[in-house]
Amino acid sequence: MSSISVVIPTHNRAPMLREAVESVLSQSLRPGEILVVDDGSTDETEEVIRCFGKRVGYMKQPNSGPSTARNLGWRSTRGEWVAFLDSDDLWLPRKLELQMKALSNSSDTPLCYTDEIWIRQNKRVNPCKHHAKYSGWIFQHCLPRCIISPSSALIRRNVLEELGGFDESLAVCEDYDLWLRLTSRYPVMFLEEKLIIKRGGHPDQLSKRFWGMDRFRIRVLARLLRDPLLSEDQRKAVLSELKRKCSIYAQGARKRGKEKEADFYLQLPVEVSQKDFQETAFPP
Repeated sequence: MSSISVVIPTHNRAPMLREAVESVLSQSLRPGEILVVDDGSTDETEEVIRCFGKRVGYMKQPNSGPSTARNLGWRSTRGEWVAFLDSDDLWLPRKLELQMKALSNSSDTPLCYTDEIWIRQNKRVNPCKHHAKYSGWIFQHCLPRCIISPSSALIRRNVLEELGGFDESLAVCEDYDLWLRLTSRYPVMFLEEKLIIKRGGHPDQLSKRFWGMDRFRIRVLARLLRDPLLSEDQRKAVLSELKRKCSIYAQGARKRGKEKEADFYLQLPVEVSQKDFQETAFPP
């Protein structure tokens, strides 16, 4: 038994969830506890989990999104380390073992993540070069896009507590937000082994339910600029990425005939420097 708590948030993915849980139970390093947080499912999710008996804990909440489910999960467990697994993903058998072995030689590292195998509509695909992953102080690498998959991350509980967990006000890009806040303060460890399988292409993915995903990343960056713990170099990098994303988004808004929205995002990098800027100013 290890001091690792595994949290699996899920919503209406009973068949995939069974496979995800089995991939945790097949780990060469057995976690101390496994908790599935059911985010208001209406399918056979509960029946699937009950089949595993006492090996897997189960909690259910009203449908509130993955951030709330993950936060409820890690706050309801007690391991020194927390590992998240999305219910459409899978772990390879030595995932936890190799992460803990690597971390045993780095007592100050609060997060270890791994490379991944991508499956899209049942076919393996290769990631693009801009999805490259890194170890160490990777804050600036995390600004353009989210490079840490929640399903690959093993995190110290005390750092989750320090950061407050996932931002429950974000419908999507909540992982992008958390990793930016974490990597602005700490170095992280990347294992080059492909230790998780990310399955995509199914219609219920959040990235398919929300248009204009960069809207949420822009909101994250605008808020991050107010973090008093950012160094000056970090602040400049955030502002540069904010300007880039706002410019691209504004071009798209103009093509859709949304002139006021385009003007808002072009002006945003200037506005966020003013103390009276409110997040409620963002267009819906």
